[in-house]
Amino acid sequence: MSTDLRILVDHSEVLKLARDAIGGRAPWVVGGTVRDLLMEKPVLDLDLVVAEDARAAARELADAVDGHVFSLSDRFGAWRVISRDRSWQADITPMRDGSIEADLALRDFTVNAMAVPLLSGEPLLDPHGGREDLDRRLIRVVSENAYRDDPLRTLRMPRLACELGFAVDPSTRNLAAVDAAEIAGTAPERVFYEFRRLLVADEVLRGFELMDEAGLVSVLLPELGEQKGVEQNPYHHLDVWGHTLAVMEALIELERDPDRVFGDQSARLTAELQRPLADGLTRGQALRFAALVHDIGKARTRRVNDEGRVLFIGHDQLGAEMVEALCRRLRTSTELSDYLAAITRHHLHLGFLVHERPLSRRHVYRYLRICEPIELEVTVLSVADRLATRGERTRQEAIDSHLELARELVGEALEWRARGAGEPLVRGDDLIAELAIEPGPRVGELLELVREAEFAGEISSREDALRLARAAL
Repeated sequence: MSTDLRILVDHSEVLKLARDAIGGRAPWVVGGTVRDLLMEKPVLDLDLVVAEDARAAARELADAVDGHVFSLSDRFGAWRVISRDRSWQADITPMRDGSIEADLALRDFTVNAMAVPLLSGEPLLDPHGGREDLDRRLIRVVSENAYRDDPLRTLRMPRLACELGFAVDPSTRNLAAVDAAEIAGTAPERVFYEFRRLLVADEVLRGFELMDEAGLVSVLLPELGEQKGVEQNPYHHLDVWGHTLAVMEALIELERDPDRVFGDQSARLTAELQRPLADGLTRGQALRFAALVHDIGKARTRRVNDEGRVLFIGHDQLGAEMVEALCRRLRTSTELSDYLAAITRHHLHLGFLVHERPLSRRHVYRYLRICEPIELEVTVLSVADRLATRGERTRQEAIDSHLELARELVGEALEWRARGAGEPLVRGDDLIAELAIEPGPRVGELLELVREAEFAGEISSREDALRLARAAL
């Protein structure tokens, strides 16, 4: 081990905490921690191996830092410690097959199969050439059995390649294709963890390419696999699968350069999309997931009418139901499922409004109300969808009109969220008392009528609201 690496080990604040707490158990630093140290990345995820009783070691570390501890894997006897402020975590596992060399031989990729003692000055243990592969920026399996031992590694391969910006060894890619079907038996929570990390990586498109080559798209996301070869109308230049990836690419370009479409609204838009949503994803990161599934219903709704037109009538509604089923299968949170389903359900709405321009205030209100609470995100997705649709009948003026309307509605959506619900001009009990009507759906309809008129600037006081409601009755 080089002097520089020893300095990095000795000076890591998180490793110091681990050394002080469980150094007496002679732990080894392994896996991604060694890889990140060699790449001089901040170490916030510790991978540690102890000769025996990983549970006791985890509890000792948790007690020392006043952190949280829980079982991570019954199969491997792994335990996780999370710091009290959640700024770092440590996974502690028992040494497999009696030695650190045997343990490393059972790991996934060579860049994750290196080890160094936490305490002593012994050299880096690198029996599989991980250091060389790190220098070559290459993902390579430790053994031919790596995927069979844990099929989830077939998904970890593209995820790591995307996160690290590494190439994948050809034999490693080929082996993944052989064993990809076995991932179907992996716990959904583990699958979603890897998929979520791939989704937010800078090179996510290459990740989907690697997933597709390995056959993982058809195994894990068969609804998306159905999209391949599904031809569309002349306004599209790609089949549904190709279009889906093009929408994702356009969305990523918008993330990187929102000014191109949204101008001086970009800073506020970016801040809103950076707000946390659920499952460790921000609203913007989850929007990538929405781009992936927004046309999920097309393959099952494709029809050709008597005039030869290709139609996908109802793919938005069916797609929303399919998204909910997919999320149940992956065991995502309800919050994420609702978000994705709502965007899928409403992703066509803005396109229909293009022909209504210029929009009245009532049109704007109805758009925001129908799409709420994803009125901002679905507007952004519609831009990516429009930019990715460039068939032989596509006209630039149609694209420009869509982008102009989207820019207008993004501004409206940002203001809508900034204002919040606000204090209503009247409440339901006001209408019941003043108009002498019975409680029921009609009260809700009148309240909505009042809210719409207020948004449109047609009324501004309680008296106006009551007068409008009375006239409506």
